[in-house]
Amino acid sequence: MLNQPMQLSEQIHYRQPDRAAPATPLRRLYRDLMRDEPSARAVDDADAYLRKQLAATDALESDLPADIDDISDWIVHNTALVGEQYRKYLQDRKAGGPRQYFSNKSHALYFLKSVAPTKLVDGAWLYGLVPHWNDARFTALIRIYLEELGDGVPDKNHVLLFKRLLSTHGCDRWENLSEDHYVQGVLQLALARHAGNFLPEVIGFNLGYEQLPLHLLICAYELNELGIDPTYFTLHVTVDNADTGHARKALEGLLETMPRIGDRASFMARVARGYKLNMLGAGTNSVIDEFDIDREIVALFAEKSVVGKEAHSDYCRIGGRAINDWLADPAQIPAFLDALVERDWIRRGQDPQNSRFWRLLQGERAEMFGVFSAYEQQVIYDWIADGWEGAQRRQISFRARQRLMDTLGEPAQIGWHGVRGVLRNPAQRSAAEDQTDFNVELRTLEETLAGMESRDEAMRLLTKLMSPASHHSPAGLMATRIYSRMLG
Repeated sequence: MLNQPMQLSEQIHYRQPDRAAPATPLRRLYRDLMRDEPSARAVDDADAYLRKQLAATDALESDLPADIDDISDWIVHNTALVGEQYRKYLQDRKAGGPRQYFSNKSHALYFLKSVAPTKLVDGAWLYGLVPHWNDARFTALIRIYLEELGDGVPDKNHVLLFKRLLSTHGCDRWENLSEDHYVQGVLQLALARHAGNFLPEVIGFNLGYEQLPLHLLICAYELNELGIDPTYFTLHVTVDNADTGHARKALEGLLETMPRIGDRASFMARVARGYKLNMLGAGTNSVIDEFDIDREIVALFAEKSVVGKEAHSDYCRIGGRAINDWLADPAQIPAFLDALVERDWIRRGQDPQNSRFWRLLQGERAEMFGVFSAYEQQVIYDWIADGWEGAQRRQISFRARQRLMDTLGEPAQIGWHGVRGVLRNPAQRSAAEDQTDFNVELRTLEETLAGMESRDEAMRLLTKLMSPASHHSPAGLMATRIYSRMLG
């Protein structure tokens, strides 16, 4: 029987999971803005949405100083406070305290999947400033955008790093998250397309986003502890520092753009509004708190039932009923899982290897190999383990595993620097390499730039390729490298 007081069929009333729901307005707007050239309608909808959300911030309190002269001290104070809180966290953990964010690995992967709409547009809010490369007021802010893009180096491009993280753990299918999970992503894409009309708001949003938060440090620590690569998060810890990093550059950007003639108080009020946009939508802590492994396993089995309800032979039966019959109605999934436990196919609270169902996924025969993604398998594993003491034993961290691989002499992953270096000169490539289909786009970009008559014309093309939709593509990465050099 289940270790919990009630069976799943008693405690979870099935509802259609968001992942199977039709596209919602905010998801659709997110998708439409993630194009090289969004339609006029999408751009207009983004403007309307941005104005609506800015109005919503009027009801929110802000800790941002009203006087620009106080912001530097505010940054230093906040950084010191976060450092103190993190030291306390580390002390608690070293004293044997539990993780504060992630109950298990599937919880951590759920978090990564749920913040994907935000993380995959990292830096987008500053894109609208990139065309103004020849205006010194925006140099510091453009530099932040370039660093979010890794200056064109794939291993440092924030979006590429997160895409790889999702792919590694089978978390690629995230598009059908609820509307709340899309708020930040749409806001950032809207700011990207309307910087001309919302410059103070862009600067304020950037000022808030680039401050070092406590959750970034704890996420990096606990992801590493669970064997998940924390590089995306540790990279932000370093680049957002208050001394020479983005937090300081964000303040420089504000100081450079503050009007010398005009209503400075009005400008700062708009900056404060933009700052408060960071508070809207699903955030790190709310996403972490919403995870419920019982609901998640019911949702993933319900999704599988759509294609699995006709895939089993009649002799495949649980509790006297054919598997196809169980899967015919997603509302039966909680009862089906209860039946798997009652018929000893799943032994909760034990090593998952003791469960016949788990051995169908991972055993020597593994008749169901490939049915569930890496993320889904992790959810199933953690749901079966359910307090099993073996699952609680300290596992090897991601960093420790990397060091062990280096010690054992296993081949390390070849980074981009080792393959091409930074900005390979076309003359250095062999003729055979240059003619392959893999390099046609890059060769065309080089030839197009070489044929342009002015720096302005070249920068316009590079800017287009550095959009939130394209900067992580091969052409976008090359464009970023060239733009960064031309910016000086």
